[in-house]
Amino acid sequence: MNTGGRLVAGSHNRNEFVLINADETARIRSVQELSGQNCQICGDEIEFTVDGEPFVACNECAFPVCRPCYEYERREGNQACPQCKTRYKRLKGSPRVEGDEEEDGIDDLEHEFDGMDPEYVAEAMHNTGRVPNASGSDMDSAPPGSQIPLLTYCEEDADMYSDRHALIVPPSTGYGNRVHSASFTDSSAPTQTRPMVPQKDIAVYGYGSVAWKDRMEEWKKRQGEKLQVVRHEGGNDELDDPDLPMMDEGRQPLWRKLPISSSKINPYRILILLRLAILGLFFHYRILHPVKDAFGLWLTSVICEIWFAVSWILDQFPKWCPIERETYLDRLSLRYEKEGKPSELAAVDVFVSTVDPMKEPPLITANTVLSILAVDYPVDKVACYVSDDGAAMLTFEALSETAEFARKWVPFCKKFNIEPRAPEWYFGQKMDYLKNKVHPTFVRERRAMKRDYEEFKVKINALVATAQKVPEEGWTMQDGTPWPGNYVRDHPGMIQVFLGQNGVRDVEGNELPRLVYVSREKRPGFEHHKKAGAMNALIRVSAVLSNAPYLLNVDCDHYINNSKALREAMCFMMDPQSGKSVCYVQFPQRFDGIDRHDRYSNRNVVFFDINMKGLDGLQGPIYVGTGCVFRRQALYGYDAPKKKKPPGKTCNCWPKWCCLCCGSRKNKKNKTKDKKKHRETSKQIHALENIEEGVEGSNAEKRSETAQMKLEKKFGQSPVFVASAQLENGGMPCNASPASLLREAIQVISCGYEDKTEWGKEIGWIYGSVTEDILTGFKMHCHGWRSVYCMPKRPAFKGSAPINLSDRLHQVLRWALGSVEIFLSRHCPIWYGYGGGLKWLERFSYINSVVYPWTSIPLLVYCSLPAICLLTGKFIVPEISNYASILFMLMFISIAVTGILEMQWGGVGIDDWWRNEQFWVIGGVSSHLFALFQGLLKVLAGVSTNFTVTSKAADDGEFSELYIFKWTSLLVPPTTLLIINVIGVIVGISDAINNGYDSWGPLFGRLFFAFWVIIHLYPFLKGLLGKQDRMPTIILVWSILLASILTLLWVRVNPFVSKDGPVLEICGLNCDN
Repeated sequence: MNTGGRLVAGSHNRNEFVLINADETARIRSVQELSGQNCQICGDEIEFTVDGEPFVACNECAFPVCRPCYEYERREGNQACPQCKTRYKRLKGSPRVEGDEEEDGIDDLEHEFDGMDPEYVAEAMHNTGRVPNASGSDMDSAPPGSQIPLLTYCEEDADMYSDRHALIVPPSTGYGNRVHSASFTDSSAPTQTRPMVPQKDIAVYGYGSVAWKDRMEEWKKRQGEKLQVVRHEGGNDELDDPDLPMMDEGRQPLWRKLPISSSKINPYRILILLRLAILGLFFHYRILHPVKDAFGLWLTSVICEIWFAVSWILDQFPKWCPIERETYLDRLSLRYEKEGKPSELAAVDVFVSTVDPMKEPPLITANTVLSILAVDYPVDKVACYVSDDGAAMLTFEALSETAEFARKWVPFCKKFNIEPRAPEWYFGQKMDYLKNKVHPTFVRERRAMKRDYEEFKVKINALVATAQKVPEEGWTMQDGTPWPGNYVRDHPGMIQVFLGQNGVRDVEGNELPRLVYVSREKRPGFEHHKKAGAMNALIRVSAVLSNAPYLLNVDCDHYINNSKALREAMCFMMDPQSGKSVCYVQFPQRFDGIDRHDRYSNRNVVFFDINMKGLDGLQGPIYVGTGCVFRRQALYGYDAPKKKKPPGKTCNCWPKWCCLCCGSRKNKKNKTKDKKKHRETSKQIHALENIEEGVEGSNAEKRSETAQMKLEKKFGQSPVFVASAQLENGGMPCNASPASLLREAIQVISCGYEDKTEWGKEIGWIYGSVTEDILTGFKMHCHGWRSVYCMPKRPAFKGSAPINLSDRLHQVLRWALGSVEIFLSRHCPIWYGYGGGLKWLERFSYINSVVYPWTSIPLLVYCSLPAICLLTGKFIVPEISNYASILFMLMFISIAVTGILEMQWGGVGIDDWWRNEQFWVIGGVSSHLFALFQGLLKVLAGVSTNFTVTSKAADDGEFSELYIFKWTSLLVPPTTLLIINVIGVIVGISDAINNGYDSWGPLFGRLFFAFWVIIHLYPFLKGLLGKQDRMPTIILVWSILLASILTLLWVRVNPFVSKDGPVLEICGLNCDN
């Protein structure tokens, strides 16, 4: 038979011999493809076996799969070929999986004839001298001149027999790199082709059939219609579906964990252990070497140092396993955003909370809302809820203007892909705004948009100016209706949907995300629980109106700086492997408007870049109150899904008597349990036999009513909300009208809705502390959930921070007060949550977060010791020996090196680290101390204290707020410490000068101690002096008065004379003459 220049290809081991009919171009392409075949799952090139042949996973259809994908499919998948659905057999060198026991030690290629008729095998070997293959073919027995029928590229050869088939290799396959030539001398010889198994149809083989291309296209289409990985909603049960796609991109996760380099983390861990050993030797020396002539000072210092050591352990060990994470936004889009189909990304409800528009300017809140509406996310999946807990008409009117301006701003942001999408910071950033912009109309439209924004600012400023003076009769709306919130403590609930309604679109005709104004009802005599109560009201309103499965919580001054922030969070929440166990994704806080030196450590870089990374390696970071994406089901108090435990491994290599001593008791317990269960089951069966059908129906109704009553007792009396709370993936009822939903929404924000429910106790934001964030995250972790810390390269959120000293101290005071309240409550992590899912090192972190205000007492005492030692001439340490000197040096070196290594793996600069150390002392002796006493008064005596909302606005001039001074009693203790230590240094140096050279040696230790305190308080001193380098008179008077009293007290108690009185000596001069 004339081949006509066609390529002859085949595989000896696979017993295949095929021809490819092609022209010159196609023939060259086919040779190239045969030389290097690619895996149809991952796209990698299929490797060759030790025999030089390409790896073949399936002997039925030869679907091209590389060995790693074959091993993965056998280990993790359905163990079947994606093409022909035939179960993969174990090949030589492959690990055994379940179901391979009967094939143990068998090589499939060497035993392909197993299971065939022995008579047929013997006959074939007798006639040809070779063993036929598994499918019954006898290729090598054909004479060299036999006629070969062909199946060409979608064309049937004229010489093809009607009752025979032959396998071919299309151009897209290429089974190997070996091409055998053949000569055909006798064209009249009978044709001996490779016959198929008679019981199988040609279509079963897939590859090699005439309709291969059509079937492959159909298969790809079917795979495209399915998710490229296990569906997010389906869980692990869908893993048994044989039609699951096998694409490599679908198998890969949406994020990956980036452990800290071992060259950085291993020395850090070793040093922690060494520091712990040095600490033990240090206390061994300190306790065994008391100072007898200053026993009180020595005992006080040792107690303080022990407390500092415990605090260090609580803070240090949760940073044992720091990690970083990286997300894959492209995989998220490939999986959930298919071309030509609606987006399958989960919906997100965004919560923005504000209270007083005079302290939280409406312009800042408007920028936050605008950045949310313009986020890079499907518009029908985003809903923004603004909680106005002050019921201010100014906030309502400003939000109305914001909704109108958003119709222009949102399409502008998405058209030109600008960052950030808060107009105040976009137009104010000092950078080249033309970078990477190629649209010809960008400059013109940007100028027009900037002009529109300036007009918008003028309108907001006019509203603020009008709101400065409240009319006697109260505010009225445009239609003359009195504003319902004229009485802040007594007003009804208010809801206004500004955007998201039918007909409200942007200037280009596109839909906009939903924007809803919410002000919950407030009445006298009800406890409203401040911010936590407002957030719980938003949870219920959003569940009734949109019921998204995920929630984003931001403060009114924290705008979205990265428009892909929601997508970053969804990479963790919607990950099919681990997303189900994640309760929230916390982003770090970043701030604008802070001076370069960050005098008061407003950026808090050490906490967000070091401590939070360490917690992420345990059970996850703590919730910090803003910039956090929640799973709604976790906020409802549900437990985390339990992981399926792998089946227990058995070992047959030990005799049975080895297991008797360990397993006898368990077996007895199991047997007794089985007997009890059997008896109970039999009793239940006999009881059920006596129940009539009507009784069964009534019992089912009673059970459903009881379950409904339990849900209403837990969630409240709203049937719509109770029904939505049971929907794990969110969604709204189809038959509900907007009017009925709004009526239901008004009900769930009424002030008495939470009475006799679990809101604030087990559901939503937890009550009992002004820092509801720590308590809420702690409860979720106790339920077995884990959280995730996400740090994208471009910060997801940015906010403003109070940069002057007084506001900063008040902010820290509120945080510390919340920690004291948690410490004195039943939710204290020291004794709450055992037996749940909270890990030990995670518990250490929570204990540290509620214990740190108590450190203020030993810190204040320890910072006073240097002045006392200088004034009395005593010291807390006896005369130092060589051993003691080595211990002290090792202690200081270990502290310094630990900080250096933390800065190295955390990416923190030495300036930020040192500012954090300084403000730890400043806040500890001022805000933490006052918070401790306020918390004790509130819990023990019932005296409630209100915290001041820190100002979010800045005055004219850059960093002008840094120099604003506001009187507060928090400034007195650190100022007093500064003055008495300075006085102590002066007195100590004067005393050394008077006493001569010998007194300078002991003085150096006391001076070092005093200078340590003064250096840590130096930023506080600069804050007191302000811009004019002048300390306020009232601070100076109070501090000098307290310092004088303390100084005189110590001089009176222990003056610089001997306790036995002055030493009198006989004068050598005769004074009588």
